[in-house]
Amino acid sequence: EESLQMWDLNKRLEAYLARVKFLEEENEVLQAEIQSAKSSPGGDSWRAKYEEELRALRDALDHAFREKCTAELARDNLYEEVQQVKSRCQKEQAAREEAKKLLSLSRKELEEERRAQIWLKERAVQLEKEVEALLEVHEEEKAGLDQEIASFSQSLESFRCAPVAFQPVEVEDYSKRLSEIWKGAVETYKTEVSQLEGSLCQAKENLWKAVEDNQQSQLQLQHLEKDLAGLKARKEMLEESLARQWQEQRGEAEKFQVGEGGEQQPLSTVPPARVQAVLEDRQQLMHLKMSRSLEVATYRTLLEAESTRLQMPPG
Repeated sequence: EESLQMWDLNKRLEAYLARVKFLEEENEVLQAEIQSAKSSPGGDSWRAKYEEELRALRDALDHAFREKCTAELARDNLYEEVQQVKSRCQKEQAAREEAKKLLSLSRKELEEERRAQIWLKERAVQLEKEVEALLEVHEEEKAGLDQEIASFSQSLESFRCAPVAFQPVEVEDYSKRLSEIWKGAVETYKTEVSQLEGSLCQAKENLWKAVEDNQQSQLQLQHLEKDLAGLKARKEMLEESLARQWQEQRGEAEKFQVGEGGEQQPLSTVPPARVQAVLEDRQQLMHLKMSRSLEVATYRTLLEAESTRLQMPPG
């Protein structure tokens, strides 16, 4: 590496010396032209002409610099506008994605609410049927009580005594019992409805938790798939590099075997550590040889260039 760096520095030095030589030659030519222009009688007119051209070029340069500044300002303004538009587009896209998510969630909630309403309607229909059955039973019992009262009143009319105000105590007891039974049934239905509503809320919470767990598991699955793809690519790269190194070592071993063909000792009996050491030594020797040859060629060219420059007469 040091020899390669030295060779690079030598090449740069050679290029620098060649550039210096070229500039010195141009300087000498320009000095000769200046001397000839000074000695000529029409030097002042040429000088004025050159000064006018130089002034015009300076004006053109200033105008171009101003145009460049205005163009850069316009470019910066356009870049800022483009960045603002990009940021707005990103914000709008993020808002759109958020709106899509909210819409999907609201749709899910609406579906759940519809299902809950359907279930509640079915439950209300069942409760109405039960209430109708209880009302029918109540009407039947009431009709039976009315019949008993009518038969009792007919039996009382057979007596020839003064009419007495009849107090239907048993009917009142029956009505009180029926009202208590009705209140108890209503209370039980209310408790059942409240329990069902609580179970519905709990089911909604469990559903939301399950949805969130599913989303998290999907995200984790995506991350794991990305990591797996990266590991597969890395594995393929390592396998390729291992195969390439194996082929290189095999080729070097075959070259070594060909180079040592004069000996009668086979390659299989040579230890691998010795083969590796010999290969490393040969590689180092090749690098040293190359670097020394490059240094010799560089210094030779430099010396030849300096000798030719010193032998050339001044311009």
